[in-house]
Amino acid sequence: MTAFRIAPAVADAFPGTLIAVVIATGLRGDRPWPATGAAMEKLERQLADGTWQPADESDPRIEAWHTAYRSFGTNPRRIRPSVDALGRRLAKRGALPRINPAVDSYNTVSVRHGLPAGAFDLDHVTGDIEIRYADGGETFIPLGEEATVEHARPGEVVYTDTTDVLTRHWNHRDAHRTRVTETSTHVAFVLETLHAVRDGHLLRTAADDLRTLLRPHCEKSTVRHLGPAHHDADV
Repeated sequence: MTAFRIAPAVADAFPGTLIAVVIATGLRGDRPWPATGAAMEKLERQLADGTWQPADESDPRIEAWHTAYRSFGTNPRRIRPSVDALGRRLAKRGALPRINPAVDSYNTVSVRHGLPAGAFDLDHVTGDIEIRYADGGETFIPLGEEATVEHARPGEVVYTDTTDVLTRHWNHRDAHRTRVTETSTHVAFVLETLHAVRDGHLLRTAADDLRTLLRPHCEKSTVRHLGPAHHDADV
């Protein structure tokens, strides 16, 4: 069993943090997920006809992440929060990227609700997962760049396990080792907000939407929450 936890220093600095961890077991990502495809196409149609647009940096949900990034020394206009980068890409190109059904599902939910989302293949995670400040000695191998080794900057917020960094700049970019592929069967999806009081209902709705997309393609899905009252959870 893997534990997720928020380090006390990060919880104190961002007391409104609420994270939904959706755990899917027996995932089957090697075949089409029609509902996910339909959800992506719906957003793209709404964008094209002007009835919907992704949240941008003027939106309080995105603005909060920009403020957080600046607080730990990251320029959010150079290194953008994941939901900001995804929304900008969608607005520019008119289409979401197609990666694989599981990734496409959390990307769709992320941009629809304006909340950062990511995922880890738990079969490739070592030990527990912690959100903490980096000390600067941690290594990170970026998604799709197996030959590249980066080092987290001291004070940067990261997801990490007992091997190395899983996500840099809190939610900017995922590691190659724990990426979710078509063959991943045990996956933890994360959805995040920095304003539990304002956006907690939105986070819970997003988690429900993700589980709806996952449910026909996994044996079981559950959700755990990390937040002001609970800094750790077993998955």
